[in-house]
Parts: sequence; structure tokens; C-alpha cells
Amino acid sequence: MTIDSYANRFVCDLVAYEPGKPIDETARELGLDPSQIVKVASNENPLGPSPLAKTAMREALDEAHIYPDGGGYRLRSAIAASLGLERENVILGNGSNEIIELLCHTFLNPRAELIAAEHAFVVYKLMATLFGAKYVEVPDPGFIHDLDAMADAITADTRLVFIANPNNPTGTMVDQQVIDRFMDRLPAHVVAVFDEAYIEFPDSPPDTLRYLREGRNVCVLRTFSKIHGLAGLRVGYGLAPAHLAELLQKARQPFNVNAIAQAGALAALGDKSHTELTRDVNHKGMAFYERAFRERSLEYVQSHANFLLVRTGEGDRVFRDMLKQGVIVRAMSSYKLPDWVRISIGTQAQNERCLEVLDSVLAAVTPA
Repeated sequence: MTIDSYANRFVCDLVAYEPGKPIDETARELGLDPSQIVKVASNENPLGPSPLAKTAMREALDEAHIYPDGGGYRLRSAIAASLGLERENVILGNGSNEIIELLCHTFLNPRAELIAAEHAFVVYKLMATLFGAKYVEVPDPGFIHDLDAMADAITADTRLVFIANPNNPTGTMVDQQVIDRFMDRLPAHVVAVFDEAYIEFPDSPPDTLRYLREGRNVCVLRTFSKIHGLAGLRVGYGLAPAHLAELLQKARQPFNVNAIAQAGALAALGDKSHTELTRDVNHKGMAFYERAFRERSLEYVQSHANFLLVRTGEGDRVFRDMLKQGVIVRAMSSYKLPDWVRISIGTQAQNERCLEVLDSVLAAVTPA
């Protein structure tokens, strides 16, 4: 017998997460100049980090030989103050993905259930599989979470319900009234997890922190990877009532968020001008793509995030053909959307280049 036969069967059942294709890898494989490649696949901030964050990170390098503050006192305090919460409500993670894992460590086992929408972030399913839990997938008509149906799906074994809002990869968002109705039905043995990685992009997002202040069983996930442009640092956070946050802290690895990341995130949090500029660039880029897709009669999903889901037909082929021309988008076959690709909003120059290449790829298979 090989060592594989002794491995945890839940790990053996996993299909590894595939991120957006990296620029360096694309350049190596295709012999392209990395500086000429446009990556609009991973919902990254095209403006990069805040200048204040870059300065703070450079200064933090001088003490890179010292372990970070494992409790993240300054960063957790700043996050809490910015939201009108207490430090005890904040859990830091190596990206908000780690908070997802901490929730699963804390609440899942082979007898438990996790509920999510059909076209939600694929990591929810990966985590349920890893912990041997039952994954309950609820249809989302029009690519919008059906919270009434998700509430109907709750059983005595349900422990976590994930609500990505705005949702990745669809960009759709459920409103306050729908969320309030769902929360009115949430039983005491279930934690509602609101994954809000893109919450800074919509103009009038719903308020889920009200449930935290009421002491309800909720955990709100947020990140510095998107609007703050710090995806390479992997720093995110969870917001929860103190009794729930304390449980998650017990499952957390020591020193899980490094000192450089903490310094950069702390500075980024205070740079309001950078986040406003990011919103402005995103708003203009979104309008550019929506107008272009309407002119081309391409179906797309109205997005409240920093990306658009567009129906191109044969998404894998479109991805490969655009890649050959140095533009990286994201094929959606892993989300059961084989005819779609997801395009992140870039700078205007990146948006124009992406659209130019998309046009050429679609024209190559469209009869004149």
C-alpha cells in the first residue's frame, strides 16, 4: 500500500483551489514580456497599495527579525474603532480565507452541515469537504442568493450558512430587507457568515454589523486584499460577538498575520483618499464595460463589486485564446458556468486592452 491509502479521506476527496493565473507563470509559458501582460482575473486593485501602506511596510522591514504581535493589538483596535466595535469583536486572519477555515475548525465535523448558494465562492465547498461535513448547495435564481430557500434548508445539523455579499463570482448583492427576514428565521444553533470582501464597493451596502451588536450568532468577513490593494500580504479579518470571536481565537495559529502585513494594513485603513480613488476608478471601469457589452449584445450580470461576469460562450477557450495575447481573465467552468468569464476592473488602459483582445477572440469564431 502507498502512503496515499493512509491519508485523511476528506483530503483525498478535495479538488485543489485554482487561483487566477499568475503573470510570471504566463510570461514563462508563452515567452511574453511580463510588463506587457494585463491580469484582470483575480479582482485585485489596479492602483496597487496605498502610498501610506508602502511606507509603513518599508519601515516595518527594519524589525523583520522580531516576531509580530500575535494578538494584533494595534490593528484590531483600529479596525474596531473604525466600525464602532470593541477589539474583542475582531479576529485577524491570513486573508479572510483563514477566518473561513477557523469557522470550519470550530463548528464542522462529519455530522455537521454547511449551507451556501450554488454559485458562491468555491472555497466554502472545499472547506466543508476538508472537514467531512455535508455541503448543502441552494439554487440562486438570477445568480442572487435566495435567502428564503437557504433558511428553508437549515436542519438540526446545520452549523454554518455562508452568505457572500456582494457575491464572488457573480457580483450580485442581497438587500437589507431580505437579510433581515433571513435573520429573523436563524435558529440559535447556526452561525450566519456574511462574507463581505467587496463591501466597500457598493454605494449603499446592507448593515450586517447590527446583528453583531445585538449579540447574534454572526461572523462578518472582510479583507485588505481588495479595495486596499494588499492582496499579496494576505491579511483579512472577522467581526463577531465577543463570545463567538473568543472561540475562533482558540482555533487560530500563533503569529498568523505577519508584522509587515499588520503595518501595511494599519496604514491602509487610514488612507481614505486611496480608497475613494479606487472606488472612482472602479465606477468608471464598470461603466466602460457595461456600455461595451451592451453595444456588443453580450449578456452580463449587474455587479456591485470590482468585476463583471460576462457570457462569451466557451469560457475555457476564450480564457486560453486571450491568454495567448497576454490578457488574463478568469474562466468560470469550476463554478458550473462554462459559457462565462469573469473580468476584473482594471485601469482604463487595461480595460481597453482587455476589450480589444476579447473582441478579437470572439470575432475569430463568429461568422462575419
